[in-house]
Amino acid sequence: MDEDLWPARNVAEYAYCPRLFYYMQVEGTFLPSSDTEKGVAIHRRVDKPSAESIKTAASEADPERPAAVRSLALTSESLSLTATLDLAEISGQTAVPVEYRKGRPKRPYTNPTPSEGDEAQQAPLASPEAWPTDRIQLGLQAVLLEEAGYTVNEAVIYYAAEKLRLRIPIDDGLKQEALRTLEDAKRCAQGPRPLPLVNDPRCPKCSLQPICLPDEVNQQRALSPGDELTPRKIWPPRDDGIHVVAQQDGARIGVRGMELRVTDKDGAVAKTVPLANLESLSLLGSVQISVQAIRTLADMNTPIAFLSPAGRLVAMIDPLDSVSAEVRRTQIHKLDRAEVCLQLARALVAAKILNQRTLLLRNHDALPDGVASDLAKEASHAGQADSLETLRGHEGQAAAIYFGQFAGMFKGALAAEFSAHGRKRRPPPDPINACLSLAYSMLAHECVAALRLARLEPSIGGFHVSKPGRPALALDLMEPFRPLIADSVAITCFNRGELTEGHFLRTASGCALTDAGRRSFFNALGRRMNTEVTHPVFDYRLSYRRMIVLHARMVAAWLTGDIPTLAFLTTR
Repeated sequence: MDEDLWPARNVAEYAYCPRLFYYMQVEGTFLPSSDTEKGVAIHRRVDKPSAESIKTAASEADPERPAAVRSLALTSESLSLTATLDLAEISGQTAVPVEYRKGRPKRPYTNPTPSEGDEAQQAPLASPEAWPTDRIQLGLQAVLLEEAGYTVNEAVIYYAAEKLRLRIPIDDGLKQEALRTLEDAKRCAQGPRPLPLVNDPRCPKCSLQPICLPDEVNQQRALSPGDELTPRKIWPPRDDGIHVVAQQDGARIGVRGMELRVTDKDGAVAKTVPLANLESLSLLGSVQISVQAIRTLADMNTPIAFLSPAGRLVAMIDPLDSVSAEVRRTQIHKLDRAEVCLQLARALVAAKILNQRTLLLRNHDALPDGVASDLAKEASHAGQADSLETLRGHEGQAAAIYFGQFAGMFKGALAAEFSAHGRKRRPPPDPINACLSLAYSMLAHECVAALRLARLEPSIGGFHVSKPGRPALALDLMEPFRPLIADSVAITCFNRGELTEGHFLRTASGCALTDAGRRSFFNALGRRMNTEVTHPVFDYRLSYRRMIVLHARMVAAWLTGDIPTLAFLTTR
């Protein structure tokens, strides 16, 4: 942790799950959930500090009616411990810490011995108990109150779901347990990231589950076939958020109330989007955004991407909550080693070539004999390359084979024009090349956003050379997804007539999409990103957007040592 003081609430999280504690307190990773939002609502009143100090409350307290001090902050320099008590009931030199919880208390169960022929049934005990994390937090608060000169004989937990005040005796055993947990948490923060829990029932409700990936990590760490675990399907296949792309010249982005408002160059409202559902905002070309909107989206941890009219990522507003010094330090150290870069690059390129082969087999009308087998051989050789130079040679050979047959997946006259030019990007000379360039640019933007969510630095890659202004790791990550997303969108747009010659503008500087063409393209890209696909290893379905995020987080898990090997998406 960056600070010398350890909050008691955060130490209690260590007792709940060491890995959760590490993510939140060491790496600074937090995702809100419905539970945390309900907790905020429950704490709304007690989070307002009392006007009087604890000393004033103690001197003026009525013995018959203790004074209540809200949001009481206490610190112990000797223990490097701090806490903000929801409430402290003060009576003279006696204090009772009170903690608010939105949920219910722990209710242990017993298994009565069944009669012959009857099944055992669980029956709840009559008396509820405090959860272990709640006990630890109260124990640390009691230690701080006693160091401040007060006597603490008991504490109170208020469980709002049952409107229950549960009294907890404070004894030496509880305080010693709390202090041991504090020391364990300090040691945890100094070491490597703890491994995830195995098949724990708490994981499905944890908001950090899509980041922690407990089942996926444990499956990849299995030492033998008998140890393998099947990941539970607890990650929703698609997000319900809205991804806004503003590309009309002169458009302005602002906020009013709880809405994002888009106005045209004449000031008329073109679109409104609820802020609560906004996942990302991309601005192409001459689109303006107000400072208030930037600040609001930053507070909501929503990334804002500024792109050129052709879709090239120019800049990105990245909220500070996405920065993890621990993960990025590990990334820099690992990707500075040639053998680590080679291992990453082999997995990426092999998966990309296999996906190129699959796309040709699916869409080519008359694929020549030997093309599929040649690509399969190049994928095999890429997976066994002994250097990055050799690997790039196999990638280049596969690309020559693939783009040599690429035009055969398109219908109409534009296919012949692409066949004559081949794959060219600076500038794109024909509509298919222009569509591919925009698709690759937007895919790179998606990969930058995914790496941001995984707390990785997009500019430091393993396969692509890191250069100023180049998101090398994002270009690495997008390799397996190029044929599956970008190439597939281009094929779909032209073969279905969503893009035609009229959607492009040909100039001396190359071929580019018109405003109408970009609208058609982004509609097709949005559909593709929401298409669900089955992961070949974990055997569950995710949308392509979430699949990219999953792979970014698996790369982070591999770099930090959580998993031993990497496997990227391939389809059949």
